[in-house]
Amino acid sequence: MLPLAMRVFVTRKLPGGAIDRLAAEHDVEVWTDQLPPPRDELMARMPAVEGLLSMLTDRVDAELMDAAPRLRAISNYAVGVDNVDVEAATARGLPVGNTPGVLTDTTADLAVALMLGIARRLTAGDAYVRAGQWLSWEPEQLLGRDLHGATVGIVGFGRIGQAVARRLTGFDCTVLHTSRSGGVPLEELLRRSDFVSVHTPLTPQTRGLIGEQALERMKPTAYLVNTSRGPIVDETALVDAVRKGTIAGAGLDVYDEEPLPLDHPLRNLPNTVITPHLGYVTEEGYKIFYGHALEDVKGWLAGQPVRVLKP
Repeated sequence: MLPLAMRVFVTRKLPGGAIDRLAAEHDVEVWTDQLPPPRDELMARMPAVEGLLSMLTDRVDAELMDAAPRLRAISNYAVGVDNVDVEAATARGLPVGNTPGVLTDTTADLAVALMLGIARRLTAGDAYVRAGQWLSWEPEQLLGRDLHGATVGIVGFGRIGQAVARRLTGFDCTVLHTSRSGGVPLEELLRRSDFVSVHTPLTPQTRGLIGEQALERMKPTAYLVNTSRGPIVDETALVDAVRKGTIAGAGLDVYDEEPLPLDHPLRNLPNTVITPHLGYVTEEGYKIFYGHALEDVKGWLAGQPVRVLKP
């Protein structure tokens, strides 16, 4: 029989009351610093831990699992599990959870917001007004482009990609998509689209999918939006494409390295909107998102059936 109370390590402080519900039944330690726990801090806690709640910033690999002989469950509060070695966990009999369906609508909202933000030059306009440069009205001042009536190509047509498509019907957009299950070829989508929005999972096959050749196939008036995973887009190629005018600009919420390094060229790249991985960051989304992850740990530690990891 499982002991009544077990030790759970939560790698970041979470909003809402979900942690209190978990702490009512188990011994919970929460990492409260602003930055993620360093590797040595994470490793130091593993020998005593039965449950681990991780974030995308935490590398949960075979080494970490081997340092945790008492570990019974891993819950990753993210749509994906890019940071978890699922194969290693499976080999050790460790269930791995994520929260795939919780943030579909929240992320889809942000994808459309980035399309509007970059095409209508919202951040540039905000900076223009705040800097006191708005002294008169000029016909070509901060000239933008319309989303309504545009052709939008969706790369990856799962839950979030389909949710984006539903929103775009209200803008009278022509929606193209490409995915493992059908749609148009990627080359055609890139060639025809005024906006290309990335929603495919990060896999060995999709890493670097939007690289130099893909960007060159896009219209010079087109915008790239990525709310999926940073490494799907070749950042070096993207920076070069925007600087050269190969594409008109980009709206990004995800990056190869997060937080984005202070010296990263994207920080000073014109015609871009860059946000700090806000895809899931809403009050409503947080309550459900973190609640599901914590409830998974509670259930697994109580010996309940394991919810299957979903892509």
